[in-house]
Amino acid sequence: MSEVKIGIIGLGYVGLPLARLFSTKYPVVGFDINESRIEELRLGEDKTREVSKELLDEVLKTENSNKNGLYFSSRLEQLQSCNYFVITVPTPVDKNNRPVLTPLIKASETVGSVLKKGDVVVYESTVYPGATEEDCVPILEKTSGLKFNVDFYVGYSPERINPGDKKHTVDKILKVTSGSTKEVGEKIDNLYASVISAGTHLAPSIKVAEAAKVIENSQRDINIAFVNELAKIFGLMNINTQDVLDAAGTKWNFLPFKPGLVGGHCIGVDPYYLAQKAQEYGYHPEIILAGRRVNDGMGKYVASEVAKLMIQNDVEVKGAEILVLGITFKENCPDVRNTKAVDLIYELKDYGAKVTIFDPHANSEEVKIEYNLDSKMFLPKQKFDGIVLAVSHSEFQDLNFNEIKKDKSIVYDVKNFLDSKLVDKSL
Repeated sequence: MSEVKIGIIGLGYVGLPLARLFSTKYPVVGFDINESRIEELRLGEDKTREVSKELLDEVLKTENSNKNGLYFSSRLEQLQSCNYFVITVPTPVDKNNRPVLTPLIKASETVGSVLKKGDVVVYESTVYPGATEEDCVPILEKTSGLKFNVDFYVGYSPERINPGDKKHTVDKILKVTSGSTKEVGEKIDNLYASVISAGTHLAPSIKVAEAAKVIENSQRDINIAFVNELAKIFGLMNINTQDVLDAAGTKWNFLPFKPGLVGGHCIGVDPYYLAQKAQEYGYHPEIILAGRRVNDGMGKYVASEVAKLMIQNDVEVKGAEILVLGITFKENCPDVRNTKAVDLIYELKDYGAKVTIFDPHANSEEVKIEYNLDSKMFLPKQKFDGIVLAVSHSEFQDLNFNEIKKDKSIVYDVKNFLDSKLVDKSL
């Protein structure tokens, strides 16, 4: 391990915490094609808020040396001195929910152009089983001119980052590892084990590790879809869903899933990767896709429930001023990628409502670019006909609802997060 130098390709929610962690024991080059991101990180600032300025400042280096620490660069040549490369780029889906491997392909081309004999490439991006060896390795071979498992080796260690979670940080989450040969698998496992205090699990093959990752989030997606369906049923019966879950949760083996808008770059995406690969093998995955259909339709369902609640309380829907609390994909996190809160917002607009978005965590410029929506980081000084809590940011618990509600108005809580005395209805 004394001669290890690691290049991390992609410095987002996954790559930056990993780069910071590795740099406490090894020299690390953090590479990203986004120059503004590099400049920001060189100043010790992380807009994702996954790594604090204090932790970054402890490891930052101003030059690319072989001393332990973290050097940031957008210049390809700075990766040439590395012998381990870890690829942590996003793997999204397109508008038709088909996997988009473009970032992964480009990252493989980048690494291939600096690959040397004996180097090891580890993929962390979520993919379908087989993607590393079938889609990425040929690109590494073509770009480098080297032969797989002779001149260079690969591994797969699925990311398990939980954005916004300051308790389960990267070093405290057990890491699955794998390698293209038994020996390389052990090397990769030892590398991660040297910094992951929670330990590692060496999978028998790369495909097993890939499959393990993609089913983790597919399982969560299906379970949440089941609870979302229950919420619809109990809504028709006029039964509070959370009360039911609390009662059922008294049994030791009941799984504590809650209803809500299921988006993000993991749970809302990974099932489609597994589904596509299954279909390539001639199998139509009914449960996986059914779960996705339920969860993808929740924004529309919640909007219809809000409109119905307004009508029942003699509040005119068309032209109504509605405040939506939260637009990020999860609580206490600034990430707006693939957030399903926008589905709810678009639907409310289709009803003719005037929607105001308040999210103290979301970057307003990113929301505008990504969704063409205006999001405010500060609570507007006005009163609303309807208030919909879409994301359970901790700041929303301190709101004075009397100051933002009109005399005749409704409050709908998607997350069952607010005090029940403030809420007219919950999901």
